[in-house]
Order: sequence, then structure tokens, then C-alpha cells
Amino acid sequence: MRTLLFVISIFISTALMADGYQIGDKVDNFNLKNIDGKMVSLDEMQDVKGAIVIFTCNHCPYSIANEDRIIELDKKYKKKGYPVIAINPNDPKIQPEDSFDKMKVRAKEKGFTFPYLFDEEQTVYKKFGATKTPHVFVLNKKGNEFVLEYIGAIDDSPRKAGKVNDKYVEKAVDALLAGNEPPLRETKAIGCSIKD
Repeated sequence: MRTLLFVISIFISTALMADGYQIGDKVDNFNLKNIDGKMVSLDEMQDVKGAIVIFTCNHCPYSIANEDRIIELDKKYKKKGYPVIAINPNDPKIQPEDSFDKMKVRAKEKGFTFPYLFDEEQTVYKKFGATKTPHVFVLNKKGNEFVLEYIGAIDDSPRKAGKVNDKYVEKAVDALLAGNEPPLRETKAIGCSIKD
């Protein structure tokens, strides 16, 4: 009986961890406010091949350590049809550093070249199944639909850019641009827990 209960509890916890989109799922449209006050949605992105959606924030040391890498991803892949879309999923009542006003300040300080959206209702990150900042989701556009192709970390060095050996997101996008599946579909996102 104990063994059966243990197996059931493992199954339930695995099912709970599987919340959110899985590889191959169609991603629903979202409509979120950018730091310039304008709304940004997937449906409006007509002239793209896909998107690199990154849940990130202002305060998390892991997010801060990856800001320059996120900017570089956008510079490298926006012109190839895979722009970065950064989304702050945190509740500013819990983490005041992640308020909308402070998002605007941070984006200006760092010279963000991509939309930095506020998931004010905290519904979008839950749909994606994001759990950390940063947490990356690479989407590929098939017809008018965005399909999830990669989930996880930017690379294999969460804190130190100089120690990167494996660039997961770059490899995923390069493979998609070549008409192939990403060589690695999922990695573990390492960062701060989302504040909700």
C-alpha cells in the first residue's frame, strides 16, 4: 500500500510540474504593456519567423547577470526574424524593485533593444509554466501560429558570462533557422523564483 501511495504521489507531483506549455504546443496570444506604454501582442508580430520569450526582472542577480546576453541575443537574432520579448512576471507588491516605473528606468540604463513587458495580472507566465527569472521559451512561427521549440536557460553559465561553454538558445535558434529541430529541447532554468 505504501509503495502504491508513493507512486501516486510521484505521479501527481510530476503532473503538477508539467503545468504550462510543453515542447510542440501552440502558444496562445498575449497582450501586455511595454515600458513605452504601448501594448505588445504575438498576433501583431507579422514579419517574424519566431520569438525568444524571456521571463526576467530588475532585481534578480541571475537576471542582472544575463542582461547583456539578452541584449546580444536580440541584436543577433532580431534581424534574422527571432526578436527577444522580455516579460517581467513579478508582483511589485512583493518585490518593489520590479515595479513598472522601475522597469522603465532599468531598460533605459541598460539600453534594452527589445520590448520589456509587464505581466501585471500574472497570467502569462503561468500559461508558459515559467518558474524562474530568467526563463527562456523559443517560439517558431508556423503559418499564423507560434509553436514552442525550446524551454530553459540561455546557456550553461547562469551567473558568469565568461564561463559559458554551451549557448543553448543560440543553438536552438540556429537550428530553427536552418529548418531543423533544436539539438536540445529543454534545459533547467536557474535563477530567482517568480514573486507572486
